Amino acid sequence: MPKLQAKTNMFDGEHPFAQYVRILGKGKTGSRNLTREESYQAMLMILKGEVEPVQLGALMMLMRHQEESGEELAGFVDAAKTYIQIPDSMPKIDFDWSSYAGKARRPPWFVLSTLLLAENNHTVLMHGSCAHTPGRVYSEQALEYLGIPIASSLDEAAEHISQTNFAYIPLQNFLPRLEEIMNLKPLLGLRSPVNTFTRLINPCQSACSIQGIHHPGYKDCHQEASSLLEQPRMCVIKGDSGETEWNPDTNNLVRYVLDGKEVEEEWQALFDKRHVNDKDMSLEKLKNVWSGELEDEYAYGAIVGTVAISLYTLGKAKSHSDALDLANSYWLNRNKARFSHS
Repeated sequence: MPKLQAKTNMFDGEHPFAQYVRILGKGKTGSRNLTREESYQAMLMILKGEVEPVQLGALMMLMRHQEESGEELAGFVDAAKTYIQIPDSMPKIDFDWSSYAGKARRPPWFVLSTLLLAENNHTVLMHGSCAHTPGRVYSEQALEYLGIPIASSLDEAAEHISQTNFAYIPLQNFLPRLEEIMNLKPLLGLRSPVNTFTRLINPCQSACSIQGIHHPGYKDCHQEASSLLEQPRMCVIKGDSGETEWNPDTNNLVRYVLDGKEVEEEWQALFDKRHVNDKDMSLEKLKNVWSGELEDEYAYGAIVGTVAISLYTLGKAKSHSDALDLANSYWLNRNKARFSHS
């Protein structure tokens, strides 16, 4: 059996990144979470390509094992933002909408929620990734099916928003190093903290950040990180498959940051009885529900309910009921012919 050859160490002693691995992995009593500054410095080294693959894997999995703290997520975001230059042409963004999970069971109804918001003069910048989990349907696929262009850069995203109030940009087109790490899941067997903190990046500094997660426990660190990042307004919901899409059959405990205050409110289910789980993932249903050709009560609830939570977070409604009424009016007055030629 051939012997493993260690890579020659270019440093006189310990690699400078080793300290961050040691902090996380020094046993049950000796380990701790990274501080915000430590996380910032660690992610800067990662983004600069100054770490060895084994170090990157060790850090990501140790952090995943003990779960990311709000400070760690905030530090990672701080580092990522140093690599983002907002175009001068970028309009003011109402909603920063992260979309990284993909849908596992139902079509991505939330995509229609974002387009409904854009149709009613709310600017939306969606960023996401796709194909890191087989068998899921991602926003990028749905948008391409609907004829919505994909931005190749933030400059192009600014053009799209100026034209239609909506833009989608893949993570690989503004932070490709993070996309590479996210795609390590088949090698590591687990998602990494990159899947968590990309939801918080808010690349164009929108006043309102919309986030969805699958595991309810992550609401705490998302809310904490958003507060540390001084995000003016944000919400994080338990979304269907981990996307920002309310399952209208269930109550949803939403965590917010509203003008510097951390708030928690429960939205009541829109329906008394649960709908049968629809396993048809056909994207054709998006067009048919939008046009009114197909009536789907669950889809209606998911679309309008998600819009309502978004409007409430932005401050466009003072109560849940007012937000639902406004969202419903958007839906009733939508341009049903919008996708007839796409």
